[in-house]
Amino acid sequence: MLMWGLALILATAATTLVVHRKLTRGRGPEPDTVFWDLFAGLTVVVPAIVVPAVQWAPAGLVMIALTLTTAAGTLGGLRKLERIHAADPRRRPGFETTLELHEALLTRWRGYELDTAQTIDYPAMTDVRIEETAALTRAMREAEQCKVTAGTDYRAAVERLANSLITAERAAGVPTAPR
Repeated sequence: MLMWGLALILATAATTLVVHRKLTRGRGPEPDTVFWDLFAGLTVVVPAIVVPAVQWAPAGLVMIALTLTTAAGTLGGLRKLERIHAADPRRRPGFETTLELHEALLTRWRGYELDTAQTIDYPAMTDVRIEETAALTRAMREAEQCKVTAGTDYRAAVERLANSLITAERAAGVPTAPR
């Protein structure tokens, strides 16, 4: 009975997982493939219920309860996993575009930080005692935090970073078309 129970749990979980994915992802359910997936799962599930029930009648009820519990647990686990994935900040709409803008802004700022000529020409861009530069560093920190934190507005933080960079460049006397 233990062997049939293990086979029942594995077959029920696998069948539930496959059918759930087919019904919730992709172009929509394809009835033929869903049927065959269910059929394949039931070729293991039904004998795993019937064979123990033939030997001992209450075993059939235990196996049915085990089947229902396994299917419910699998669906519950899938839903929890989907909620965790949905909360991932990288899955937000427009994340890639915002990330590209963020990286471009950081690259532009790194020019002032790492290029000796620009550091000499525009020392205010690296001096956090200047209010505009301090605001720029706060905006950079906020954008980095929003990038990895669920429930934050990453796009708005990157827009604030862009505005802070423009304001800091203006305050430092950088020409409007940076080198």
